[in-house]
Amino acid sequence: MKISTVIGARPQFIKAAVVSRSLRAYRSDIEETIVHTGQHYDANMSDIFFEELDIPKPSCHLGIGGGTHGENTGRMIEAIERHLLEARPDWMLVFGDTDSTLAGVIAASKLNIPISHVEAGLRSYNRRMPEEVNRILTDHVSQLLFTPTDVATENLRKEGISGPNVIQAGDVMYDAALFYRARARRPQLVTLEGEFVLSTIHRAENTDDPSRLAGIFGALSEVAKRRPVVIPLHPRTRALLLRSRIDTGDILIVDPVSYLEMAWLLGRCALVVTDSGGLQKEAYFVGKRCVTTRDETEWVELVEAGWNTLAGSSQKRIVCAISSALDASGTVRPGDLYGTGDAGREIAKSF
Repeated sequence: MKISTVIGARPQFIKAAVVSRSLRAYRSDIEETIVHTGQHYDANMSDIFFEELDIPKPSCHLGIGGGTHGENTGRMIEAIERHLLEARPDWMLVFGDTDSTLAGVIAASKLNIPISHVEAGLRSYNRRMPEEVNRILTDHVSQLLFTPTDVATENLRKEGISGPNVIQAGDVMYDAALFYRARARRPQLVTLEGEFVLSTIHRAENTDDPSRLAGIFGALSEVAKRRPVVIPLHPRTRALLLRSRIDTGDILIVDPVSYLEMAWLLGRCALVVTDSGGLQKEAYFVGKRCVTTRDETEWVELVEAGWNTLAGSSQKRIVCAISSALDASGTVRPGDLYGTGDAGREIAKSF
């Protein structure tokens, strides 16, 4: 059996590391070809992940990135279609909700190649988010859907997607957190010893709106006067901060870090402040509370369980949420909201 796996962004590299390792371990009858779209083309956000996570080198690197959603997706569809016509895989495997995901499923569906979607069923119910549109369309053209949680499985059922093609495998990001935890390493540019607030901000809904961006960084700057705040900053966010002339105050801004370096930061921080979907869960995996600078989240079970607080972009709300989370008692052992750490094996055995 031949599988073509399409990836292009940091979270997908991590998920692909888990599933590719499981395919090699449990399915000697499967030949996997990895197609890297180039959506994240910075070396710190792409090449280093393949090296440190031991992901097989992509057989096909499309080198597409840097354009608008429409430009990137269109070019990816064309290039992925060429690959599929040559490779003739039995399955297309995609992860999450990026433009690379959508491009892969459009190309595969037009060629009648079955699609398997890892991390199916997530919904924020905000269709202004490009990711929300991508994940809905992907789920509705996929033949095999791997959900991470009860909520995700129920979301699909409400949309008329159920039956044996929906498999609640658990979250592959939890597999990765368990597997790579012992390999975590300190980023070179971070010299802090005491507990700090760890932040990442990159979503377009925040970065493309100067008022939201100002509110979020105003809050982080206010907190940084009392406690260190570290933010590995996406190049695009850095450029938009400069363009909007937003003062970052005492925030310690560093270049993007690798997955193993982020694991080190997560293990030692006091709190996470982010607009990343993946980091909300990764904080939970290591028993850290999270403040999310969005108005909604796909990971509603974290909010319901009290691990995550939605604070939007208001400077006052974010500061209050951070203060409350820091005042809460120490870290608590996480439960099993995302499975038992064997999602990769379940996925590999389902083909």
